[in-house]
Amino acid sequence: MESNSAATSKTEHLDQKNAEADLGGGEKRIQAQHQKGKLTARERISVLLDEGSFEEIGRFVLHRSKDFGLDKEHYLGDGVVTGYGKINGRLVYIFAQDFTVFGGSLSETHAEKICKIMDLAMKNGAPVIGLNDSGGARIQEGVLSLAGYADIFYKNTLASGVVPQISAVMGPCAGGAVYSPAITDFIFMVENTSYMFVTGPNVVKTVTHEEVTSEELGGAMTHATKSGVTHFVSPNEVECLLSIKKLLGYIPQNCEDAAPRYPYLLGDESRPALTTIIPESTNQPYDMREVITEIVDTDSFFEAHQNFAENIVVGFARLAGRSIGIVANQPAVLAGVLDIHASQKAARFVRFCDSFNVPLLVLEDVPGFLPGTDQEWNAIITNGAKLLYAFCEATVPRITVITRKAYGGAYDVMNSKHIGADMNFAWPTAEIAVMGASGAAEIIFKREIAQAENPQEKLQEKIGEYTEKFANPYRAAHRGYIDEVIYPEQTREKLIRAFEMLENKVDVLPRKKHGNIPL
Repeated sequence: MESNSAATSKTEHLDQKNAEADLGGGEKRIQAQHQKGKLTARERISVLLDEGSFEEIGRFVLHRSKDFGLDKEHYLGDGVVTGYGKINGRLVYIFAQDFTVFGGSLSETHAEKICKIMDLAMKNGAPVIGLNDSGGARIQEGVLSLAGYADIFYKNTLASGVVPQISAVMGPCAGGAVYSPAITDFIFMVENTSYMFVTGPNVVKTVTHEEVTSEELGGAMTHATKSGVTHFVSPNEVECLLSIKKLLGYIPQNCEDAAPRYPYLLGDESRPALTTIIPESTNQPYDMREVITEIVDTDSFFEAHQNFAENIVVGFARLAGRSIGIVANQPAVLAGVLDIHASQKAARFVRFCDSFNVPLLVLEDVPGFLPGTDQEWNAIITNGAKLLYAFCEATVPRITVITRKAYGGAYDVMNSKHIGADMNFAWPTAEIAVMGASGAAEIIFKREIAQAENPQEKLQEKIGEYTEKFANPYRAAHRGYIDEVIYPEQTREKLIRAFEMLENKVDVLPRKKHGNIPL
């Protein structure tokens, strides 16, 4: 029998082998060429798709406009390359805007080609990948180009939740053009060469008198760290395209397909390193990524939104070869509290996973919601409710592991048993309570502490009393809110078995047109 380590190695390095195969002789040449500048639309497709698999559609399309000299300029394809092909043997549909033709500007026929690809993707149940590199609407066509954008937005919306939609911004993406990527599931950007904004630096300067560069206003790192608009940032175009291929390895072809699963032979799944990760002091931080690394298959964690709202971690991974989505509080940043941006980030990810049948694992260490006027005045209530709503509505298998703190309303929101979680585990270090022991003792025993001869000593006594009674997982386990209190080293094995048990889960929501998520 093949050893567990050999089987694990075989599974875990599958993506690496695919990536190496993807960079064949011709594509290595393109990668070398990239160091001198941006790739062309066709070169991008060549890097992204399996060699020889691309079939172009609409190659001979020409624009129909005759105004402002356009009757004298015609280029086959009209500034966008569209078609279908395969990535690691799986069907995908693709369009790549060509900046060398009218600056990649969108015309009536340009939009029609993109819409045709999206229609085919929905009919045949395969992902759509858009490589955006456009100066915006073709001004010479007036309202026809605006109508073309609206047609694309409409198709994006219809396709949402039906097939995965991935956008890569490989150059400029400005004005109305930004809303198509914004509707799609994931956005990729390239450092220093791609940017997105509704209004450019010149308009900003005219209206608000702010001096700002394109990179500062809408560059890749700006959207990765400040706005959260982009999910992935790459140093160059080839790395960006390979990241798209990697992402596709975790997600199904469509909403009726199952999440990908790779061969894996079970062996010793105990992870002793997990026993030493939680610090003795409850106020001392630790990196939740260390927990994730020990739980999932080696080198399988693919983080999304890494530089945005870093107090929560989201991403895809494999567990015994099974694709899962992970949402985890990050105690190393803001103690892992939930705030506006963290709630938005996690809610969006949960809804994607639920749309495409990717099981969810929640790793919880949350002291509550971030307090303060800034949070309250900017609607932490509504934004926190987005995450709550997303979990409540999700019908995929959902499992929570509480590693340490689970306080207040944040305990409820982070996939508690009360909002439909299937299995809830807790480590012995878990503290499930309305609030921390210190704050609770000060409120509950306020009068007793004030009247004591030594208030500080009495406070510590009451903190110890509250901690012993409430700051543990056992009261919740007594009520069935926690299914099992487990040793940390057992976590991986317990999760593998639980997700296998939930593999055929069926959960039906009440009949309705759609819910009204608090946007």
